[in-house]
Amino acid sequence: MSATILKLGGSVVTDKERPETLDGPALERSAAAVASALAEGALEDGLVIVHGGGSFGHHHASEHGVTTTEGTDEIGAVTDIHGAMETLNRFVLSRLHEQDVPAVPVHPFSTAYRDEAGTLHLPTGQIDAMLEAGFVPVLYGDIVATAESGATIISGDELVTHLARALGADRVGLCSTVPGVLDEDGAVVDRITSFEDVDAILGESEATDVTGGMAGKVRTLLELEAPASIFGLESIDSFLAGDAVGTSIE
Repeated sequence: MSATILKLGGSVVTDKERPETLDGPALERSAAAVASALAEGALEDGLVIVHGGGSFGHHHASEHGVTTTEGTDEIGAVTDIHGAMETLNRFVLSRLHEQDVPAVPVHPFSTAYRDEAGTLHLPTGQIDAMLEAGFVPVLYGDIVATAESGATIISGDELVTHLARALGADRVGLCSTVPGVLDEDGAVVDRITSFEDVDAILGESEATDVTGGMAGKVRTLLELEAPASIFGLESIDSFLAGDAVGTSIE
């Protein structure tokens, strides 16, 4: 079943400079936009939401030195990172439920793993079934068991690309704290077709982020067949309505 995939960046739903601090107004704004789009019938093929770790997961992952490639077998690290993400996920679900969005959690730590080559394995049959039933599956950046490495981080962006391919997504959108990919003058780049187009202007995120910043987002979206975009919170309603917003990645 094809669907729209919406990524709510960790920098949108949390204050990434303060450990385990929610950005309540931004999260409520996001939930209201989703509820409105569903009520207006703009998402007839279904919606999958993925949210980032922000000051919840990234904070603990950084403290324990765990990344998408550097793993850990320390139970304290695993429980700190996963526990923080479960807490954030409950916040996200509660705000969606307040808006009568039929959101249900999908926990990557319980469903995904990486093999010896680092390849992600995540079944999506349950997500198809959830969409068919009218639910809105909500996944999140997490820690996952990894062969020969204990456990590593799976980023929200990696989940987005995996789900987009597995579900045959119609559209993919990454909601960020900026209105799109910005050039040297702070203007939004309308369209990106190759990484070389923006290699010189992309830098790492200033806040704690173990998953690659804006450069990583652009690289992963360029790998998709589905049309994708990066946009700010002010454009979330327009994206969910099917409009072109922010920076288009093709």
